Amino acid sequence: MNNEINSDSPTDSTPGTPAANWEQTIVRNFAYEALREQRRARRWSVFFRCLIFLYLFGLLLVSWPSLNLGGAFGKSKITALVDVQGVIAHGMPASAENVITGLRDAFEHKATAAVIVRLNSPGGSPVQAGYINDEIFRLKVKYPRIKVYAVIEDICASGGYYIAAAADEIYADKGSIVGSIGVRMDSFGFVEALHKLGIERRLLTAGEHKGFLDPFMPLNDHEVAHVTGLLKEIHQQFINTVRKGRRDRLKENPDLYSGLVWTGEKGLELGLVDALGSAGYVAREIVHAPDIVDFTPQQNVVESLARRFGAQLSAGIKETLNKSLVDFSE
Repeated sequence: MNNEINSDSPTDSTPGTPAANWEQTIVRNFAYEALREQRRARRWSVFFRCLIFLYLFGLLLVSWPSLNLGGAFGKSKITALVDVQGVIAHGMPASAENVITGLRDAFEHKATAAVIVRLNSPGGSPVQAGYINDEIFRLKVKYPRIKVYAVIEDICASGGYYIAAAADEIYADKGSIVGSIGVRMDSFGFVEALHKLGIERRLLTAGEHKGFLDPFMPLNDHEVAHVTGLLKEIHQQFINTVRKGRRDRLKENPDLYSGLVWTGEKGLELGLVDALGSAGYVAREIVHAPDIVDFTPQQNVVESLARRFGAQLSAGIKETLNKSLVDFSE
């Protein structure tokens, strides 16, 4: 009886028995899964290598202006270009941080013969414009052989002209809008509207004038005089900056610093502009280096795509988790 039980036992490992086939199947499946895992790891390795390559290629495209293009293409001299487009404000394309970064790269390039600051701006922050103006003067001292030309497109007003005044020469189109050398502060008054609607304004402050120029309270003559003094002080700083850059080229008249604007043609008569011409004209006829290289900082395409991918991935995970929570609750 014992011999019969041993011969029929499932633990018998004799080749050809069910137990032996079962063990062989496990070993074979294990080896197959290991091979699949190796293939999977190899594919992911290739995938990530491709991603790294694309990332590096994107960085190359983004940093293209900072490369030695002159040497690469056999051009001994280039005209560097930095754009100031739109409102001059922190966080905007025409912020001091962006423009100054472009200016420094442009001046540091070995093939740069001159720098063109191309402006198309209605103005903006006097602080941001002041940073850029100061940096242009600093770079001109550090690189005395490189001249700076401001080229005005459609409009160069207020803070835009504050920047242009730092250039060695200013060019514009005859139809460009130039000037607006002044300072402004905007507000509204809703005192009568509150009165008619029967609304009571309640404002608690620590400091006698902490709520000055509150649009829901009547104007205070003392506070208005104080703010007007601030505006006049900033205005005088603006005037001094323009005079520093333009020197004796300005044709002083009562309207020059009144905040009015003029065409490029009239600006030429007033000394706000030196000549009429475009960026291409300046590079070709004045600098004699017609090859223009744009040093304006551009949005990093790779980082933008990475942020977008990250946002989509995050949204996908959140949506999946929400669905899971709904399923569990049900």
